[in-house]
Amino acid sequence: MKPSLEDYRRIVGDEVIEEIYRKAEALRGRHILHINSTYQGGGVAEMLNSLIPLMNSAGIKVGWRILHGTPDFFTITKKFHHALQGDKINLTKIKKRIYEETNEIFSIYTHILHDAVIIHDPQPLPLIKFYEKKQPWIWRCHVELSNPDPEVLDFLMEYISGYDLVILSSEKYRIKDLPVEQRVVYPAIDPLSPKNKEIPESVVLKYLKKFGIRTDKPLITQVARFDKWKDPLGVIDVFKIVKKEVDCRLVLCGSQATDDPESHRIFHKVMLKARDLIKNEDVILITTENHILVNSLQRSSAVIIQKSIREGFGLAVTEALWKGKPVVGSNVGGIPIQIKDGVNGFLVEPHDTEKFAEKIIKILQDPELAKKMGERGREMVREKFLITRLILDHLDILSDICKS
Repeated sequence: MKPSLEDYRRIVGDEVIEEIYRKAEALRGRHILHINSTYQGGGVAEMLNSLIPLMNSAGIKVGWRILHGTPDFFTITKKFHHALQGDKINLTKIKKRIYEETNEIFSIYTHILHDAVIIHDPQPLPLIKFYEKKQPWIWRCHVELSNPDPEVLDFLMEYISGYDLVILSSEKYRIKDLPVEQRVVYPAIDPLSPKNKEIPESVVLKYLKKFGIRTDKPLITQVARFDKWKDPLGVIDVFKIVKKEVDCRLVLCGSQATDDPESHRIFHKVMLKARDLIKNEDVILITTENHILVNSLQRSSAVIIQKSIREGFGLAVTEALWKGKPVVGSNVGGIPIQIKDGVNGFLVEPHDTEKFAEKIIKILQDPELAKKMGERGREMVREKFLITRLILDHLDILSDICKS
C-alpha cells in the first residue's frame, strides 16, 4: 500500500503537511492529467509514481497516461533527447513525420477532458497540436537545455510555443526568446518509496547476497542508466586509478527504460571494457530494475559517484545524499545545485578522470570526512528535495494556471 500524506509528518513536520492540505483545498474538484512515455525506468516515472498518489491523497483528482510508441519512435526521440543536450542530429522529414504521427495516433484514443494537462519531456510534446485546446497545458522538461542543438530546438518550438507554461529543472535551462512563461522547479525524491525508505540491515545483506555483491571491500557505486551521458565507460577509467591506491569494488547499477533503445549497446561496450575486472569480481554490472537493491547498494557504499557528461538534475545524487553518503559528481546540470564542493561531496569537471579518482580516494581514506559529508547531505535533502516540497510547488503552479 502506497504511503499517504499523513505518513510524511514525522519526516517534514506538521506545518508542511497542513500547508499541502490548505493549498489543495482551493483545487478540490479539479482534474489534472500527466502524460509521459514510460511507467518505469528513470527519475520521471519514479517521481510520478509518488507524486500522483500523494496529490490524490491531498484531495485532487490526478491521473497519468503513458504515450504508446514504436521502437522507431523511441529511437528518434532518444536522438532528440541527445540533441537537446548538445549532440548533432540529422533531422529528416521521416523523423519528423514518425514523431508527429505517433502523437496523432495516441490522441485519437486518448480523450482529454481535464482541467489541466502536464506533458513530460519531448516524447509527447506534439500532443497539444491534435486537440482543441480547452484547458491550460504545461510542458515539464526534465532534460538539460544549457546548450541545445539549434535545429532540433527550432523544430520543437513549434509545439512548445503553444503551451501555457514551461517548467525546467535549472535557471541555466531557460529557453531564449520563448514567448511562454518559464518556471524553475527542482525535482525531488520520495523518502518513503522502496528506493529511499529506511530498511533493516538484514534486508540490505539479503539483497546484496542475492545479487552477488560482496562487502569484503569498500563499495563504489554509480546508479544510472547505461547511457553515454552518464559516462559508464569513463567510470571504468576512474575506477582503474582508484583501484591502484585502495582495494575496492565498483558497482554500476543501471536500469534499462522502455523508452531508451540505446542502453543495450552502451551496456555491451562497458562489458567489453571491464571484462577482466568483471572476471575478478572487482566490477559488477547490474541491469535489474529493483528499488530495494538500489536502496541496499547506496546504503552499503563508501562513496557514490555520478560521472555524468550531461545531467538534467540527477536524482541518483539526491537519493545517495538522503542516505547519508558522500557523492563525487560532475559539475554539470543539476548536480551542483545539490552538491556543495567540499561540504557534502565533491564536484569535478566531467572529463577530469584523475581528479575524479583523487576525490574518491580522499573519501575512502578519511572515514570521518565521509561521515560529516553524509550528515550534511541528508539534511540538505530534507530541506530542499523531498516530494512534499514538490507537491507544494505543483499546487502553487496549478492554482495560478487554473484560476480562470
